[in-house]
Amino acid sequence: MTATDTDPVPPIDADDDGAAASGSIARRIVEIDGIPMSALVAEAANPRAVIVAVHGGATTSAYFDCPGHPRLSLLRTAAAVGFTAIALDRPGYGSSLPYGGELDAPARRIDLAYAAVDRILHDRPRGAGIFLWAHSAGSELVVRMAADARGTELLGLELAGTGREHHPAAAPILDTAHRNASAAGVRDLLWQPRRLYPPELFGGATISSPTPAYEGTVVRRWAEHDFPALADMVRTPVHFTAGAYERVWRNDSSALAQIAAMFTAAPRVVLNEQADSGHNLSLGYTATAYHLKVLSFVEECAVARESEGFSRDEFV
Repeated sequence: MTATDTDPVPPIDADDDGAAASGSIARRIVEIDGIPMSALVAEAANPRAVIVAVHGGATTSAYFDCPGHPRLSLLRTAAAVGFTAIALDRPGYGSSLPYGGELDAPARRIDLAYAAVDRILHDRPRGAGIFLWAHSAGSELVVRMAADARGTELLGLELAGTGREHHPAAAPILDTAHRNASAAGVRDLLWQPRRLYPPELFGGATISSPTPAYEGTVVRRWAEHDFPALADMVRTPVHFTAGAYERVWRNDSSALAQIAAMFTAAPRVVLNEQADSGHNLSLGYTATAYHLKVLSFVEECAVARESEGFSRDEFV
């Protein structure tokens, strides 16, 4: 794939520990084979690793830079502790929204995502490697990327807001929603309990986006077919988070164990229930706690990657 850069990255203002001193977020747009791919980027001068965060349905990369609440932002938190973080607008979202009709093929979306990340980073340092972080419908792209041959080079991945079976409370609501019933029930599944979110963010209007047509197929096939088939091909460490108040997907211990069992080739699978969190973990009051917990896992993956290198060198 060919790529051109249409929005150069500004210089990094770094402090002594390598994190961006200003905590600023840059919007990047890179062109991949004629399709503009956009992202929000928070850089560390000497990153421990690079985190690529992939948002869910009907939103954008803004999900990972919580509007009006910088302390809850994954991008800002990651940069503050020395990780470069890229919140990628999924193919068919952000600047690529007008091209959604051309992106039905999963392989096309995987190639676009990998190429966009490579072009955004270019010759910037990547530390120990790239870690993928997904929310909700973004898990489909991330698991496909990890299952791809290129996925063996990844540090690991975080999945949240997804699953194999819908929560008992969700099944009748989602069934009626598919028949064009009121979206109020779906909103409640995604945003309750209301007390867990800043009032102005409740409902997601400030970060909403149209969805590309292909997403309907993704949603229909994900839980029963694509998720288990792809999980079996992932060969990197996996961290899986369920909000304690998740109401779209089952989050009981049996359901989580079923998910962990799918990752038969992963060297490590860690299950996490995030206290006082609903479906939208990165927008709630406990977002910082959630982010720090997963960033700890990223650090562990970085140490493991470095240890592998040391072990190989010892026997050369």
